[in-house]
Amino acid sequence: MPTAPLIVKSIILINILVFLGWFLAMSNPYYLEWMIENFLVSWDALLKGRPWVLLTSAFSHNSFFHLFINMYVLLGFGTVLTRMMGATTFLNFYLIAGIAGSFMHALVSLIFLDTPELPALGASGAIAGIILLFSLTFPKERLLFLGIIPIRAGWAALMVIGIDVWGLIEQTKGGGLPIGHGAHLGGALMGIVWFLAFRPKKI
Repeated sequence: MPTAPLIVKSIILINILVFLGWFLAMSNPYYLEWMIENFLVSWDALLKGRPWVLLTSAFSHNSFFHLFINMYVLLGFGTVLTRMMGATTFLNFYLIAGIAGSFMHALVSLIFLDTPELPALGASGAIAGIILLFSLTFPKERLLFLGIIPIRAGWAALMVIGIDVWGLIEQTKGGGLPIGHGAHLGGALMGIVWFLAFRPKKI
């Protein structure tokens, strides 16, 4: 794998620092409350006048596994997209996809799950956008779906969206897993919109 561009390394570093912030906050209730108010997104948080959580929550993880998976995917796909798009354009796309994912989580929680207070965090919305943009640009590239199943990128993108739609439907029925399917779908939608609007040139 080529050396990761500086912008990708910088995003990873910020995510690691916020993760360490959560780790340190566990022993300090005052700092923990500050982290909760500033690094978790929900519809209630937006109504209470904290719109910045749409962005900060997209750099926030309090689980090492969640952080590792997202940053691993970012390192691989983000490196390719940065070399294709340029650092500034990639950063703009990453931030927009992350914000879109956060907002979609809040909206889905309000409308479909009737839990406007439901918090979320993580870069998964931005990562979903990256995967969709890559898959639409390089649909014939072979990926390992779920890390083990070889599949073309175009089909993998459809499967990812399908799983999130199914997961969200299950959540509306009171089941499913504690996963932010709304955030995934919001980021994925931004990946599709960006591809259709700008048609990135392949390298």
